Amino acid sequence: MRVLVVGSGGREHALAWKISQSPRVTRLWVAPGNAGTALEAENVPIAADDIAGLVAFAKKESVDLVVVGPEVPLTLGLVDELAKVKIRAFGPSKAAAQLEGSKVFCKLLLRQADVPTADYQAFRDADSAMRYIKARYPNERDKASVVIKADGLASGKGVIVCSYRDEALEAIDRIGRKNEFGRAGSQMIIEERLEGPEASVLAITDGKTILTLPSAQDHKAAYDGDKGPNTGGMGAYSPTPVVSDDLFETIEDKILVPTIHTMKRNRKPFRGVLYAGLMLTQAGPKVLEYNVRFGDPECQPLLMRLQSDLLDILEATVDGRLDEIDPPVWDPRPAICVVVASQGYPGAYENGRPITGLEKAADLPDVKVFHAGTKLVDGTVVTNGGRVLGVTALGANLSAAKLNAYTAVQAVRWPGAWCRKDISDKAAAYLAASATES
Repeated sequence: MRVLVVGSGGREHALAWKISQSPRVTRLWVAPGNAGTALEAENVPIAADDIAGLVAFAKKESVDLVVVGPEVPLTLGLVDELAKVKIRAFGPSKAAAQLEGSKVFCKLLLRQADVPTADYQAFRDADSAMRYIKARYPNERDKASVVIKADGLASGKGVIVCSYRDEALEAIDRIGRKNEFGRAGSQMIIEERLEGPEASVLAITDGKTILTLPSAQDHKAAYDGDKGPNTGGMGAYSPTPVVSDDLFETIEDKILVPTIHTMKRNRKPFRGVLYAGLMLTQAGPKVLEYNVRFGDPECQPLLMRLQSDLLDILEATVDGRLDEIDPPVWDPRPAICVVVASQGYPGAYENGRPITGLEKAADLPDVKVFHAGTKLVDGTVVTNGGRVLGVTALGANLSAAKLNAYTAVQAVRWPGAWCRKDISDKAAAYLAASATES
């Protein structure tokens, strides 16, 4: 098969790496790719949001399957445009991708499907949102436990968690007046702030059959202890002990299944990856957000653990025969991904810093260094983004996986490189607390 992976991040490197292992692959491209994907496939200099360029390339090269990594080309309708020229693509249609492309659309769908989520109000402008906050919290020093969200796509950064009234007003100003997130802030949501551990559960679906993947836990905040601003994700691990077998079934039955069925009833059938970002509250799991693609960095530890042929799963999803394939086989060992970022991220940062130690890290057992913000310049790998590497490792248990990952992290260097030091510590704390309670 001739396969094209669309995107340039760590998720796309992981997808290309895993797809390249299939004996059925005869040619593999990544558009536009990065320095890491060049190790697994042939990079093509076409931007992920260049829909016409991607369709033209797929036609010219007689591509059999396009695997769309990031959310932007999905919300722009890449899958629909490929279908018009009879090229199969893994990912949802433009209509179904609204689940991620618009938080207002998502909230309305969740309400219709009777899926548990935070209470919310939607606003079309900053003035009305500010009036709502001032009416609900009349005193300047009032606590305001709310979350302000830009409606559209904002690379994981358009969510601002607030504790006080002035923080909420400032968040509204940033989203709706200063337009920090561009067109994504043309509408916004104010919702109640949920409490509890977070978890990610991803499911692959062809619109009829749902294949739920092992649980994972992302780390959105920039700094240790979940401090600092939200990022695109500073690390993840799989599986997470906070999602028990019983809870896993509840998430399938009460969240994933009704969502897929409601999308089908609304004539927006969902095919691809449905990513549920969940808050595990005392009242049960509630949806924080849906993504319509593999999470980044959750994809990296998940695919590190996958032992089955990923291409078989993707193709069965596209062809509507997910119920006909064998269940995937997973490495029982946990995997951890640690994101190594550029100095200044998630704010301003510099590109072009040479990266050393990649070969040393790659030689370590049970380790794979996935590239995200990298490119090749005269044969040297240099930084080309805020999140630069996703250093991923397996281990006999979580502590062993963490040791393997951070040993590899220490091997790679460039000026200003940094990472969180506590990826997976939430699991250790949860297991310790559970042991004490029992």
